[in-house]
Amino acid sequence: MAIDSSTTGDKNQAPKPGTRRSRPRRVRMTGAERREQLLDIGRTLFAERGFEGTSVEEIAAKAGVSKPVVYEHFGGKEGLYAVVVDREMRQLLDMVTGALTAGHPRELLEQAAFALLDYIETFTDGFRILVRDSPVAQSTGTFASLISDIATQVEDILGLEFKARGFDPKLAPLYAQALVGMVALTGQWWLDVRKPKKAEVAAHLVNLAWHGLDGLEAKPRLVGHRKA
Repeated sequence: MAIDSSTTGDKNQAPKPGTRRSRPRRVRMTGAERREQLLDIGRTLFAERGFEGTSVEEIAAKAGVSKPVVYEHFGGKEGLYAVVVDREMRQLLDMVTGALTAGHPRELLEQAAFALLDYIETFTDGFRILVRDSPVAQSTGTFASLISDIATQVEDILGLEFKARGFDPKLAPLYAQALVGMVALTGQWWLDVRKPKKAEVAAHLVNLAWHGLDGLEAKPRLVGHRKA
């Protein structure tokens, strides 16, 4: 027996002429929400492809908007990139300075190493962006200047240790730069290999730094032929 589709409520039945199927309403983002969306997308693309390899067209396409929307919020790719880098620098600096809470110098070194490694692990895209050479200026400067800011925090710790041991405290900035640079470069390597575990990496970094400082010569001398 033939089935009359008009009496079964067939959902696949074509709509009658002149009628429209209801479509789900798209929720419009606020300006602040759209800005954050563009920042997240830009952050991911810049980390994967770098500044030169990322286009406004691609950012807009992934956000589901037109190019003028990106220009409206950031004035272009350069503006978006600058905001992304500025945020990442502030995040890293806040994590490092906020971690320095202990009183003992060795534990402070451990906290500084952990803070940088924590940032690399948690904000991987951000770190990949920071270690690239930036083509635009940011309010917080370059990655090198950020490392210098972190070294300033360590410099105060070393200055006190140097004074207590009878060393020249004026050399503390040099050693602070060396220590922080060592952690930063090791962290860049660890980002790719992820071995050994983070705590073990921190332990080895502090082992080298602390025991190097512990056996520090007040007036180091060169042992090779070159003297200048």
